[in-house]
Amino acid sequence: METSLPCIDMCWMEIQATVRSVFRGLGRICGIWCVFIANDATVKGGTIYPVSVKKQLRAQEIAMQNRLPSVYLVDSGGAFLPLQSELFPDQFHGGRLFYNEAVMSAMRIPQVAVVCGSCTAGGAYVPTMAEETAIVDKIGTMFLAGPPLVKAATGEDILPEELGGASLHSKVSGCVDHFASSEKEAYECVRNIFATLNFEIPAEDTLEYDSPLYCADELLGLAPKDYSYTLDIKLILSRMIDGSRFQEFKANYGTTLVNGFAYIEGQLVGIVANNGELTHDASLKGCHFIQLCNQRNIPILFILNTAPQAAEPSSFAQALDHTNRLKAQASMMATVACAAVPKITLVIGGCYGNESYAMCGRSFDPNFLFLWPNARIALVDSRHFPKHSMIWDDNCTGAGTEFKHLKKKLEEESSAFYSSARVWDDGVILPQNSRKIIAQCLRVMKQKKYQILSLQQYPLPVIRM
Repeated sequence: METSLPCIDMCWMEIQATVRSVFRGLGRICGIWCVFIANDATVKGGTIYPVSVKKQLRAQEIAMQNRLPSVYLVDSGGAFLPLQSELFPDQFHGGRLFYNEAVMSAMRIPQVAVVCGSCTAGGAYVPTMAEETAIVDKIGTMFLAGPPLVKAATGEDILPEELGGASLHSKVSGCVDHFASSEKEAYECVRNIFATLNFEIPAEDTLEYDSPLYCADELLGLAPKDYSYTLDIKLILSRMIDGSRFQEFKANYGTTLVNGFAYIEGQLVGIVANNGELTHDASLKGCHFIQLCNQRNIPILFILNTAPQAAEPSSFAQALDHTNRLKAQASMMATVACAAVPKITLVIGGCYGNESYAMCGRSFDPNFLFLWPNARIALVDSRHFPKHSMIWDDNCTGAGTEFKHLKKKLEEESSAFYSSARVWDDGVILPQNSRKIIAQCLRVMKQKKYQILSLQQYPLPVIRM
């Protein structure tokens, strides 16, 4: 996606676009990949909702995981007070934004802010805690209590510019570092700041890479719709990787999980992809391959399409098989959790139950997680739910109605868009765009090696005096 912001280079990718009071994305300034967080106060007064806070925290998490500089474009509409108990007091509520800013500065992750609107109360701390801040004259303001509250408390009439405008904060308080007469000048200031970040960004890769042998548009027809069976995952891989070349690992063992190495736009990646149930052998194979990637410092792409929940065991042999499968899946979960290499998760179909954990679902902190529009995220598949209806008394009308209501609720809450609207992922993407987005994420994750860090034994954040 392209943007018209003049400070951002043309390469841009919006992440998680469903919560419109906060806009976030990845882009490049002076060739440096960075995270953008922008407020939109025009939605209404009190634009910060609990989900808005969650979205900003996820953007900061991406910045910390990938050591990406952050740019805050601040025009805060303030918190939605009727929901203050859901966005203010707890550990991962609004205050975590400022905690993260301090921790990111201590991690030497640059943070730059542009005050291009009103910053009131907590919103004023975002630019104040950034390492460098610019403010736009006659537009940007910062104060703990705006003119209406001052009038109510003291009876004094005061203009926003006098109380906390650009001149005051650049000349008197020192809360900002750069005075800009226009937004264009502020964005040019951001570019100048990025030119001093001391990144040794290499020239653009000139190596040519092969396109897949098969058209990416065909992924629209290959996207799984019914999870009672699984298409051969190699049909999908062949439309995403360079030259459709895949160096498979343990091809004849644990075949319901496909592992191997491939290049995506010239970048080496290890692939762990569902191809049926995550059996005992498949889980052990996944453990081995993930350890190889970790040993060789190769990022991992998980392509997730978990099979429906297996039937309950009806014999001792089946119970033993379930037990062995459980132990192997637990080993794979531990391996995924402890792997230190960057991880990307792409949900192309079902994301159900314990198998989703072993395949690096959201709980296992992938650097990025994207969904195809057909993806389903739930503990169980509601379409296979009737086989559990034996727990209900069919002669009881009330229980039957409750069962239908539960099934409908599961169906609604397992859609990709329900997930994305709650920031359980980083966005719904079109299948044919998967290769491009994954390649961009691989470049973003690789950038951290280009940051020049000084030897400092006790890291501290940059603090205004």
